[in-house]
Amino acid sequence: MTLRQSPLDAEHRALGATMVEFGGWEMPIAYPSGTIEEHLACRRRAVMFDVSHLGTVRLAGRDAFGRLQSTLTNDLHKIEPGRAQYTHLLDPTDASVVDDIIVWWRPDDPEVFDVMPNASNTGGVLAAIGGVDITDQRAVIAVQGPDARALVSAVCPDAAAVGRFRVATVDWEGISCTVAGTGYTGEDGIEIAVPAAAAADLWRSLGDAGLGAAGLGARDTLRLEAALPLHGHELGPGITSLQAGLAWVVAWNKPEFVGRDAAIAERDRGIDRRLVGIVTEGRRPARAGCAISVDGVTVGEVTSGNFSPMLGHGIALGFMPPETPEATAVVVDVRGNQLPGRVAATPFVGR
Repeated sequence: MTLRQSPLDAEHRALGATMVEFGGWEMPIAYPSGTIEEHLACRRRAVMFDVSHLGTVRLAGRDAFGRLQSTLTNDLHKIEPGRAQYTHLLDPTDASVVDDIIVWWRPDDPEVFDVMPNASNTGGVLAAIGGVDITDQRAVIAVQGPDARALVSAVCPDAAAVGRFRVATVDWEGISCTVAGTGYTGEDGIEIAVPAAAAADLWRSLGDAGLGAAGLGARDTLRLEAALPLHGHELGPGITSLQAGLAWVVAWNKPEFVGRDAAIAERDRGIDRRLVGIVTEGRRPARAGCAISVDGVTVGEVTSGNFSPMLGHGIALGFMPPETPEATAVVVDVRGNQLPGRVAATPFVGR
């Protein structure tokens, strides 16, 4: 399989990035400074990520609103042009999450939406909602961290001013960019969709303004500290919005969306497992697929686990029985080694 490359591929290689396959793309996992330093830089100041592997499906026309409204779980009536919304695409048979998606409702035309699926799911989302795949036409740079807006303002003040879950079209040196106040780290920040031909220039300008680059390794540890779900781990086949603790994403009063009947049936009978946070002792982390036991009985499974650079010990997300209380003592089996821990509140690290 030929891997797709970001418009910023040459920039990553010039910075000495370690490149890996992710969702059919070749993307930077880390730079020479390493994942932990990149993680801490995001929490303490700000960094920039290349997230061009995320898809962009553009839906336009009079029926665009209705097609999204009748397909995805959330209610677009809650927002308006110039806003973004988190939503799910469900499997019609069991309400498992086919993909979790951000919808950017463009401010310059109320009949145009940029739908942002996960990298490997772009084709499936395109088939479900229609539209045009414009992923190759742009790069997406995410700037995240407490100083993100201050640093971006030196390059493009209008981009820095875009509020949380707002969407705006801004001019940067004569180039039209779409900016959303969204991200995936638990920190404040923005995501900038820039035409592919101008992406490297913007990346370098942000670097000149003081932003260091961070790879997908830090993006993963940051989202885990914030207890944000990752498709293929906390969401995916057999995992529903309710089990993942995301019932708020489902507009139950909508008369139609794909998977509605199955979702309502699960809501009415009750879930048989729920996603919980787990903290473990020491630096050795739990990993996805590890069994979770209570009093010697296996009761669940880890979906994501890693070392938390901010907390200095392991953290994990996993599915356990829905009645499991916080502070329950657990043991995670990590390749035959028994790792003590307990159920904990999430997010593990707040903004």
